[in-house]
Amino acid sequence: MTQADKQYLELVRDILTYGYYDNNRTGIPTKKLFGKLFTFDLQNEFPILTTKFVPFKTAVKELFWIYVMQSNDVRGLQQMGVTVWDEWMREDGSIGKAYGYQIAKYKQIDKLIDGLKNDPQSRRHIMTLWNLDDLDDMALQPCAFQTIWDVSNGHLNCTLVQRSGDVGLGIPFNFTQYAVLVHMIAQVTNLKVGTLNHYMNNAHIYENHIEPVKTQLNRESYHAPDLWINPDVKDFYDFTLNDIKLINYKYHPKIDMVVAI
Repeated sequence: MTQADKQYLELVRDILTYGYYDNNRTGIPTKKLFGKLFTFDLQNEFPILTTKFVPFKTAVKELFWIYVMQSNDVRGLQQMGVTVWDEWMREDGSIGKAYGYQIAKYKQIDKLIDGLKNDPQSRRHIMTLWNLDDLDDMALQPCAFQTIWDVSNGHLNCTLVQRSGDVGLGIPFNFTQYAVLVHMIAQVTNLKVGTLNHYMNNAHIYENHIEPVKTQLNRESYHAPDLWINPDVKDFYDFTLNDIKLINYKYHPKIDMVVAI
């Protein structure tokens, strides 16, 4: 199986078998496990599920919205045909001081890229969306909220820290889009991609997702696709959606699930 399918389906099985069952703020109970980790060798394989369809273009558009456009305006996503943030959009069209707002406020992309180029062995290469001063003015406090970066032997490594992980819907989206971000940052810092660690503090399956994810457990994976990034792009802000493509992505059908609000 692919790295992504193998680790993901093992997590699903573990949650269904050993998960702690209780309620939460959404009103839809979950089965959860604490402190789970995926590790992906990006030199070996691009991580995206093949045992169900993952909307790669949508994932990349949201990634661009946060890190390239550095926006909190949901209307910008809607113009790209993405509706995943519609439920949290405020009257002013924003999600408050969340996500891209925090990247722009502290110029976090610029500081990360400068640090990786000029002080690669620093242990302070961190981007965070978790700003205590602004949490109360966020329509949704960030789930995947921090990345910690490392350079070893010319390879760029990253740990994604996620406080809350919706395993049925969100997790497959998250590790795929952050793998893209590692590739983008590596290219503009003249590094090779290395390892992506994806840490989930609370990995959960909603009660109404249990039967859908069971369907996926019986599927065999296809070969992992290849990621293409335009090699001519040398400045992070020059990336466009057309500069990133997935090649030979073969997958099983989409599995419908309802988002818990």
